Amino acid sequence: FFIMEPTERGPKKKKLKRTGPSYSGDRISSLPSTGTGSGTATNSDFVRRPRKYTVSIALPGSIVANHKTRELQTYLCGQIARSLAIHQVDEVIIFDDGLHSKGGDGTERKSFDANVFLARILQFVETPQYLRKKLFPQHSDLKYAGLLNPVDAPHHMRSHEKECDGFREGVSTDKPPGTRPGGKGTGSFVDVGLKHHVLIDRILKPNMRVTVKLDSYSKKKERRFLEGSAVPPSAPREEAGLYWGYTTRYASDFNSIFTQSPFEGGYDHKIGTSERGDASIDDPSYAIPPFLHLLVVLGGLDGIEACVEEDSTLKLSASEAGSLFDVWLNTCPNQGSRTIRTEEAVTITLARLGPLIARSGSK
Repeated sequence: FFIMEPTERGPKKKKLKRTGPSYSGDRISSLPSTGTGSGTATNSDFVRRPRKYTVSIALPGSIVANHKTRELQTYLCGQIARSLAIHQVDEVIIFDDGLHSKGGDGTERKSFDANVFLARILQFVETPQYLRKKLFPQHSDLKYAGLLNPVDAPHHMRSHEKECDGFREGVSTDKPPGTRPGGKGTGSFVDVGLKHHVLIDRILKPNMRVTVKLDSYSKKKERRFLEGSAVPPSAPREEAGLYWGYTTRYASDFNSIFTQSPFEGGYDHKIGTSERGDASIDDPSYAIPPFLHLLVVLGGLDGIEACVEEDSTLKLSASEAGSLFDVWLNTCPNQGSRTIRTEEAVTITLARLGPLIARSGSK
């Protein structure tokens, strides 16, 4: 199973091989924007501005194993995917906290990996519908995919939409360039969900996911077919201010969240969340300093402290967990429930940090 990692969401790609079922689609570009369901207010009244900064969030795959049935596990993953898209998260890191050893029915099940399951569902939901059959073979993890609500992001084009500011997501085909005007060796044909494939300026292996910037439709009349160019998945965000989805990265332990960052120089501001945090988001003086790559880390059932204590490479006690972060933050002070589930914490944390992120992100 391949979990694709962003490289500043650029054209390079990394693949992490994991023991388990194979994922057939390689990806050289990334995705979404902020979509809204029918009957709701849209973002058309807001001015989009090019965005250079990125937001990453890390959470343990073990949260899936806490649910008893595969249907509930699938729906949980869909809830998280929706939250990530709504709050414009660019990268999600699924880390192995070493704390789960049971399957969804409460028994030991070596065949079930909660981390792979969560990563696969998040990748599936984020992928435009017209690409899923080509990139995702049939698999038991996707048995209840019909329960998943769509993220409805801008790169998930509807049937009447031709493009989103010139960009579309596609998958390279095995059709030789010589079968259409342009000649051999001039590029590859990409299926972008339109009636005809698009000829791009790069030669790609089949079944590679790619972000395409289409030429003007007026040129199609001259050439009788569409042309475009392969661009980094960060291009829609950096050029047009479009949210173009999240990439999914797997971290084999807690420390790998930081050491395997795909961004040059790593994350320049790291926030750890805990109900025992020494900073409160309700503090009027709290603010996020200017940043380029923000990382927000959430723990599982027993919090980040248990994850840190379980990771032998860190050699830190639970009480020292806050030392790994620039801020050890309580994002939901005065909570009425004894516990906040991770899927709830994702929505609460991103909603409360959202205005602070928008003010502090380096343009």
